[in-house]
Amino acid sequence: MVQVCLNGPRGAADGTAVPLTPESMAQAAADAVEAGATDIHVHPKTPCGRDSLSPRVVAATLEAIRARVSVPVGVTTGAWAEPDPAARLARVRGWTVLPDHASVNWHEPGAEEIAAALIDLGVGVEAGIWSGTDAAARFAVSPLGPKVLRVLAEVTDTQAAETSARTLLAELGPAHGRPVLLHGEEAGAWPVLRLAGRLGLATRVGLEDTLALPDGQRAVSNAQLVTEGLVQYRWAERLS
Repeated sequence: MVQVCLNGPRGAADGTAVPLTPESMAQAAADAVEAGATDIHVHPKTPCGRDSLSPRVVAATLEAIRARVSVPVGVTTGAWAEPDPAARLARVRGWTVLPDHASVNWHEPGAEEIAAALIDLGVGVEAGIWSGTDAAARFAVSPLGPKVLRVLAEVTDTQAAETSARTLLAELGPAHGRPVLLHGEEAGAWPVLRLAGRLGLATRVGLEDTLALPDGQRAVSNAQLVTEGLVQYRWAERLS
């Protein structure tokens, strides 16, 4: 599986290629799926470009994207979108249009409560396990571990990304038997994607994780990143 991560917490300062409105996210999603993406991760945004967990904002984003594609669509529940854990939980419980899945960063306050609420709603949970945090240790003892959809092994180290990725995977161990999606960010995005190919793991690529192609040129779209991501992934897969 190659998931496309359309925008992340990026904003207008990151360039016009980053989709910020429901309509531009829907177009970017459709183009990425045509390029080969089989799953979508998106950050719904307010009109001023800020990440939001508002039921209204989430609904508008999901409806726009689903009008254009038929693959699963997931959203973030990142604490930066709503720092107060109780308010974040209330937002999620108030969603009127549900995503297929939602990422929950296990190192953030209130993560298990958010994950439990999503599971109760019938929404798949992507357990975000960030390198350099205690998330792997927390997840290892979580009673919700066997119930999540998959684990997002998120490598935040951009200098020694492959080494950090292998360390993170070792920390995760069997990960409650759940599938693992491995990805990096910025300068680490491409080395980690290739490692995922060699290991036969799911991965993701898109303008949330990197604005650049492997040769350093600026990417013009999520679709271009997906196209190149599949090339890189299959090349690494053949080397395994």
